[in-house]
Amino acid sequence: MSEADDRLRLSLLTEPGDPRLGILLRDVEPGELVAAILRGGSSIPGPWRERTATLDARVDRVKARVEEHGLRWVVPGSREWPCALDDLAHVEAAQDAGGPPVGLWIRGGGRLAALAERSLAVVGARDCTAYGTEVASEIAADAADAGVTVVSGAAFGVDAAAHRGALALGGASIAVLACGADLDYPRANAALLTRIAEEGLVVSEQPPGQTPTKSRFLSRNRLIAALAGGTLVVEAARRSGALNTLRWSDALGRACMAVPGPVTSQQSAGCHRAVRDGKAVLVTEGRDVLAELAGPGALSEPEPGGAATEFDQLPADARRVLDALQWREVLTVRGVADRAGLTTREAGRCLKQLQRRGLAESTVGGWLLARRADIG
Repeated sequence: MSEADDRLRLSLLTEPGDPRLGILLRDVEPGELVAAILRGGSSIPGPWRERTATLDARVDRVKARVEEHGLRWVVPGSREWPCALDDLAHVEAAQDAGGPPVGLWIRGGGRLAALAERSLAVVGARDCTAYGTEVASEIAADAADAGVTVVSGAAFGVDAAAHRGALALGGASIAVLACGADLDYPRANAALLTRIAEEGLVVSEQPPGQTPTKSRFLSRNRLIAALAGGTLVVEAARRSGALNTLRWSDALGRACMAVPGPVTSQQSAGCHRAVRDGKAVLVTEGRDVLAELAGPGALSEPEPGGAATEFDQLPADARRVLDALQWREVLTVRGVADRAGLTTREAGRCLKQLQRRGLAESTVGGWLLARRADIG
């Protein structure tokens, strides 16, 4: 049996996010731990022992749902695994959740490690105001236009606005769910989740078919924070789940940001408190957020020898696609992808970004270079 199979069984025997699991896996291999749970004994938590009676049946049900919904199981050590998730092993548990996931269920054609490499978590109130919706959408769109993946939880309010903002600019988004990755939750966001899976990924550590609970939402928040290079909170009351995500981000050493609102708005009270307590940097626009994500000095003045050009400011993949385009030679998306060394999905996303900037032109049969970007 492979390690991936052992980890799958662990995810069914235990509650994903249980901090005891991460502690045990520091000393034993997944297969050894599965065998120990199956043997039972007083040192094994009761709920884990009880689940052994139905383990084979649960494995069969999960595999059936995987086949039906086109899911895949990604584990540490695989090419698609984001190393950033391993940082959770070095952070103390909180609210009965902690440690890196034993694996992740994924729906969608994107590559998780690649999408998470440059990413921003945008979270906030479910019952947000029109102001919150607009700000979340605009900042997510700015991030997507800069080649940054937007990570959120697909909930109503700020989450949904952030996902839609990224998708509107042809960017990728990752939805991290507190239920199985095969489920559309909330149901009203089914169409949005379908689009996210098409342009990015739907992710969960919960087994397929698993329903969400309050504790699973809190456990899920650590994954949102760990996957992203920073967390932005847009509207959060004093007791908001979004602040839980911000606390995880802070513990992980990620960039922590908050958008201010009217001082009279209870929906922004949590954001104001986070800024006042030094737990978040105040940001008001996409440029601020991108600067915080880049880190001190990363967005410094251009190197001596000339001013930065529009080409220099493009994301790396977009620069490769622009280099592949020609004035008179019409290239298909596949042709562009081959020249740029990207997948067709990645090349298509970059072509849309370049088209919005007036650098690429869509014509009959493919794409052409519209104008140069390397002139300051």
